[in-house]
Order: sequence, then structure tokens, then C-alpha cells
Amino acid sequence: MKFKIVARGDKRSNKLKDMMRRYLESFGLEYHKEEPDLVISVGGDGTFLEAFHRYVHRLQETAFIGVHTGHLGFYTDWTQEEVEKLLVEVANTPFQTVEYPLMEVIIRDDLGKKEDRHLALNEAMIKTADGSSVVLDVELKGEHFETFRGDGICISTPSGSTAYNKALGGAIIHPSLEAIQITENASINNRVFRTIGSPLVLPKHHTCFLKPMVDNSFLIQIDHFTKNYHEVKSIQCRVADEKIRFARFRQFPFWHRVRDSFVTEVE
Repeated sequence: MKFKIVARGDKRSNKLKDMMRRYLESFGLEYHKEEPDLVISVGGDGTFLEAFHRYVHRLQETAFIGVHTGHLGFYTDWTQEEVEKLLVEVANTPFQTVEYPLMEVIIRDDLGKKEDRHLALNEAMIKTADGSSVVLDVELKGEHFETFRGDGICISTPSGSTAYNKALGGAIIHPSLEAIQITENASINNRVFRTIGSPLVLPKHHTCFLKPMVDNSFLIQIDHFTKNYHEVKSIQCRVADEKIRFARFRQFPFWHRVRDSFVTEVE
């Protein structure tokens, strides 16, 4: 089996990465940067997102697993103290995989010349670069639903529903449900602008289109990557055909993960 380790870059994570690599290579596993069967993230959720986007073109061939070296991360199942046990499992046990849905985000420009396609593990956040209000027509299944005006709109995956979406008051959605969630950030409601005011959950076969009404320049964040876009015609979001595969060497139910991340007190 071929593997790759992506570390956060701090001293502790790098030391752990080097140790893990030596151990797995001593068992005959091949360290391969370009075509790994398994990517091990060492750090936190930010490191895991980096690993995901680095190998997003290999989702059918590559599985992911996370080790956290700081505070408990939502995508990092294993602690630093459990690494030896994990390495034994990786070296000797064929892993099972669990698939989580992803979101496809397509950004089209006004000139019809450019189309950027992204896959998001967590969310897409749309804001203006100068901090002014975002004004967007929201279309669901090709029909106008509302005109939004406010600080921004967050569209999240089920696994990403525990991130920025939760902070905005969105629901936590189990990743067995292939859906995306639209959550408003400080919407303005008056005689001109009226929004639903509640998060919307769209199933796989429903597509959301966001179309600029005033300004067509936006600051769009896909997971932890942010980019300025100009001359935006539309932002299309839907459940992606692709999925991320997590390597599982033990059971770690989603609701246990949620409880440990948000409810259980740190000792």
C-alpha cells in the first residue's frame, strides 16, 4: 500500500510525521506523494482540509484519516497517544471506508468565458470584499425563491454543518444524508427585502443558484481557501457526484464525534 502524510508544520506534528513514516516504511509500505492509497493528516481540521484539497483529484483512489496534535478536531479521529495503535492497524489491517457527501460549487463570470468548479468538504461562504451588503437572487430548482440582502450566505455540506454553518445557527446534519444547507448571515428584512430567515436543506437533486443583483464582485471562501471574484454571473451549488472516503480502523459514530466536539467537557 502507498501512503502519504500531511503535517501541520509545527515541531510536534513534524516529529510525529517522521516517526510514522519510518514505522510504516519498516513494514514495507511505500511513501508516495503523487498516488497514495491512504493520506494521513497530522494536525487539526485545517490540516485535514489541506490534505483533502491536495488530493481532491484522487477521491476514487485515495482514502483519508486524521490524527490530531492539539485540540480535538472534527475530522481527526486519533489522538497522539493512540498513534502506535493506529500504525499497527494501518500496517496489518485492510481498512474499511466510510463515504461522506461533498458539495460542487461552480462560479461563472458575466462574460461567459470562465467557469471555476470546486469541491467543498465543509462549505462555501459568499461575502463582498469591502464588507458591504451582499445582494443575491436565490433560485432553487430554476425558480426564484427570495432576494437576499445581508452580510453573506453560507452553503454547507452535512459534515461542514458543524463548522461555520453551526455558528450561524444552522442545523447539524448527519452525513448519511446527501444534502446541502443554505444559512443566512445577518439578513436584512424590510419592505424591499424579505427572506425566509431559516436554514434551508436541499436534497441531492435540487440545485441552488445565487445571482448578483447589485455588485458582482465577491469574496468567496471554499473551505479554508479564499479568493476574490469579479464579474460574477452566478454561483451554482449542489450535492457533488464525488464523495470523500474516510479510512476506518474502528467505529467512531458521527454523533459521538459531535458530542465530543461540542458537548463533552475537556478534563
